[in-house]
Amino acid sequence: MTEEVPVEFVFQYPDLHGLDGDMLDAGDVSDLATRAERYGWHGFAFTEHPAPTAKWLEAGGHQSLDPFVALSHVAAVTSRLRLITYISVLPYRNPMITAKAAATVDKLSNGRFVLGVGTGYLKAEYFAVGVDFDERNEIFDEALAVMPMHWSGEPFSFAGKHFDCRGIIGRPRPVQQPIPIWIGGNSNLTLRRIASSGQGWMPLVSDAAIAPTVRSPILSTPEDVAERLKVLRDLAGDRFDSLAIMIPYADHSIHDLGRDVERHRDLIGRISAIGTTQLAIAGPSAPHPAAAEFIEGFAATYMNP
Repeated sequence: MTEEVPVEFVFQYPDLHGLDGDMLDAGDVSDLATRAERYGWHGFAFTEHPAPTAKWLEAGGHQSLDPFVALSHVAAVTSRLRLITYISVLPYRNPMITAKAAATVDKLSNGRFVLGVGTGYLKAEYFAVGVDFDERNEIFDEALAVMPMHWSGEPFSFAGKHFDCRGIIGRPRPVQQPIPIWIGGNSNLTLRRIASSGQGWMPLVSDAAIAPTVRSPILSTPEDVAERLKVLRDLAGDRFDSLAIMIPYADHSIHDLGRDVERHRDLIGRISAIGTTQLAIAGPSAPHPAAAEFIEGFAATYMNP
């Protein structure tokens, strides 16, 4: 395993599950972002669901903003935070559109953007955006291949099954060359993608109950993730030590900052010890000022105790 380094904390804007209320009830994005930067958080993240069904939301699915637009807003009011799509469903968009959106956020933020991507799992949402669910992996791989060409700022051509272009050029160039692509998921296919061309892994940590929904092997503990990291190390070889590893903190009882502090510290330590570089913490899905208070209280309790 890699030499242990201090884990960096990423604040994920709270997801509002269901239809009662509005996602932004959790707090003004500008306020939460500037607060996170002021209290030492490393990054700020948004997920996406452009066209979820009402049935999915009613059953516990969550609302979302467009992550590229929201992160541009965060970029405008901060100077240090890393800006992370956690995650963008890559097959939903033509990769030229995604590459341009990513390059724009990166350019405007002076090189602070991370494109976190996944294949997604909602068939109805795929249908709504006009993309064949069964072809998602082919589309994903073609997008991974073509986006760095777009970011290079040099003329390129690409001939694939889903995307075909000749003499295309992406200008202005993003600051980062290339923009880091962190890939979400737990499958062997995901690990092979990261090993060959990704810059980071974002495993899904959850319990077995959601396995049929997310269509991904279940990892429940840091030790489960560590076993998959061994596979990734073997696949990536010399590239492994350069990879970011961002793990979500799945125990939401941490939102009660006065509860089980030592247990949470121990779990954060176990997560960090396996080689984690970033730990993603979703804010509490409660009206303002719960998230604002959590940003400050978490920093005082776990980042700067």
